Order: sequence, then structure tokens, then C-alpha cells
Amino acid sequence: MARKVVVVTGVTSGIGKALSLGLARSGESVVLVARDAERGSMVQEEIKSQTQNPEIDLVLSDLSSLSSVRNAAAIIMSRHDTIDVLINNAAIYKSRRELSTDGFELMFVTNHLGPFLLTHLLLDSLMTGGSARILNISAPSSTQPDFDDLQREKKFNSLNAFGATKMMNLLFTFELARRLENTDVTVNAVHPGLARSSLMNETSAPMRFLLRLASAPAERVAVDIIRVAMDPEFEKVTGRFFHQAKEIEPAAYAHDRAAQQRLWEISSNLARVNEVDIPSDLTM
Repeated sequence: MARKVVVVTGVTSGIGKALSLGLARSGESVVLVARDAERGSMVQEEIKSQTQNPEIDLVLSDLSSLSSVRNAAAIIMSRHDTIDVLINNAAIYKSRRELSTDGFELMFVTNHLGPFLLTHLLLDSLMTGGSARILNISAPSSTQPDFDDLQREKKFNSLNAFGATKMMNLLFTFELARRLENTDVTVNAVHPGLARSSLMNETSAPMRFLLRLASAPAERVAVDIIRVAMDPEFEKVTGRFFHQAKEIEPAAYAHDRAAQQRLWEISSNLARVNEVDIPSDLTM
């Protein structure tokens, strides 16, 4: 069987690294999307040496920079005619409000807007390969985004802001799945559960301790995500939310179509997504 091309973001540690290693071991062609060149190269070489799989590509991109996202998408498409799977895994948590180079609140752009743009830019490559899958790594958040203050300029609470980005992942997943209903591209969200990673390093020491006690090894968590990404049983499944490869129900708000469409429109404007970026099937 031909290798599948799988693009994974946030690969230098935790779940992203475990996913990339697991996919490489199964013989897939893995595109590692990493922000840090040195750490990205180290992971690339580690995966190659452990799996003897030469098809491990590294593309540098800072998801908080929209120009960096556009550059990465162009590089990926120049190297790969088709993409079979896109896993939007990268995420950050910041204890204080910080701004990106583009002036966006850092969690908002890294966890939502950057992946939103990357997904749009790679859609043509995903749609040309026949059957393709998009997975957005999220969480069962119930935090509703404040559309009048998405950048958290008026009021910033770190956990609330982080939770809102995870809800945005769900809103985006379900809206994109609906817009891709008549294609061979499926879109699903996955809740990995608590995994040992550096994601929550800026939380308090007691919280970090409790999270670590409750967290599973990233390698164990990755197994179930890879099932949803690769197994034939999930090939035609779209617009769902999974945990441990079983469907779960998100908070009711995640299914609010008005909220989904409003987030889509705002995100398109902020990311300057134009008709060139969006396949005709998605301009409805």
C-alpha cells in the first residue's frame, strides 16, 4: 500500500511527537510542522533513527504568525501533491495576556486562528487525494467565546481564554464538516484526555502536580488518535467528537450554528482568507 502523507502540527513534545512517531512506525510519510528549528530537527532525526522511515519531512512554522503559516502551507504543497491527513495538534497555554507579532492574543491565534488558516490553505491538497481526514485536537470545553472581545482586551482570565479556544476548535470542526459534506474530506475533533506534556507549564505548581498525577503517557494517548486518523472504520465519519476512539457529546453550544458561522466569518476576516484560499465548495 502507498504511504499516506500526514501533516502534524506541534511535534516537538507531548502528543504531537508521540503521534508523529507512531505514524512513522506504521510507514506513513509524516510532515512535521514545528516552530523551533533546533528542536524540530532533533525530533526529525530521532524519529528517523527509531523507525528507519526516511519519509519524515520538517517544515518550520510559527502558528501565531499568519505569514509564517502561509509560508509553511506553500512549502508543504510544493513538496506534496496530495495530503491524506491533517492533524491540528499544536496549542499553547499562557498565564498572562501576550500578543503575537500580528497583534492577536497569543492563545487565540495559536490555538485557533493559525490552524484555521493552515487548514484552509491545505484544503486543495486534501481534496485532490480522494479520501482525506482533518482532525482537530480539542477538549470538552463549555467556555463560550466572547465575540465582542475575542482578543481579551477588556478582561483576561487565562483558563477562560484557553477554554474558549478549545470551544472554537469544536465550532470550527462542525462548521467545516458541514461545508465539506459533499466532498471526500472528513473533519472531526478529538479529545485526547490528559497527557503528559509541557502544555500547562505556566499553571501554578499545585495544578501542575495534580495534572501530572492524572495524566497518561503521550504515547498511550496517541494510539487512539491515530486510530481515528487512519483506521478504515472512521473513513466516512465526519462532524463528530471522539475520546479514546469513541464518540462523545460536546457541550450543546458547540452545535450552535449561529456561533459556528459567526466564528467562521470573523476568522476569515482576521486571517484575510480570500476566494483564492477557499475551494469553491466552501464559499457557500
